[in-house]
Amino acid sequence: MEEQELQNELASIRSIMERSSKFISLSGLSGILAGVYALIGAGLAFLIYENNSNLSNPSFFVALHNALYMLAELIIIAVVVLILSISTAVILSNRQAKKKGQSIWGTTSKALFFYMLIPLLTGGIISALFMYNGRPEYIIPSMLIFYGLSLVSASNFTFGEVKYLGLLEIVLGLIAACLPGYGLLFWALGFGVLHIIYGSLMYFKYDK
Repeated sequence: MEEQELQNELASIRSIMERSSKFISLSGLSGILAGVYALIGAGLAFLIYENNSNLSNPSFFVALHNALYMLAELIIIAVVVLILSISTAVILSNRQAKKKGQSIWGTTSKALFFYMLIPLLTGGIISALFMYNGRPEYIIPSMLIFYGLSLVSASNFTFGEVKYLGLLEIVLGLIAACLPGYGLLFWALGFGVLHIIYGSLMYFKYDK
């Protein structure tokens, strides 16, 4: 009886330490939805690309106008996907935090945000430099790589599974850098399929 009580007490202490050192309210469902948003965005981007590539022998100015217009549309899609993903993650993680009695904006979540933000900002700057220097084919690989680095960096403050998602994103980004003509496919795989798989695993393991 005493041994059982000791085990329960140790489990309770372990749980308290976990709550104090890691943000355990990340929602698996938000990962699934982020993946769905990314796949929808990739589908829209593909349709835009197809519509522009079907034009027959456009003049230089028409081609330039279409390219700039297409780029603007792709940026809008990416921004909308990002906003939807972040909003969904905040709303659902807040709901999870309330269930687990954890603050969504405590010391641990602030550290999580900070260590994610540094690689993400760096990746954003590098992507902008690629665009400025006329190398858009490397934008998606750099996004995948730096997003993966941000996840690996932040994994010390949340579930360990996040690190493996980050490593897979980095590998995909490196492969995409070697195959620059398939950026949209790797976008769909990295931000879409991987997120859905990861979110599903996390949902059935922690959210249920």
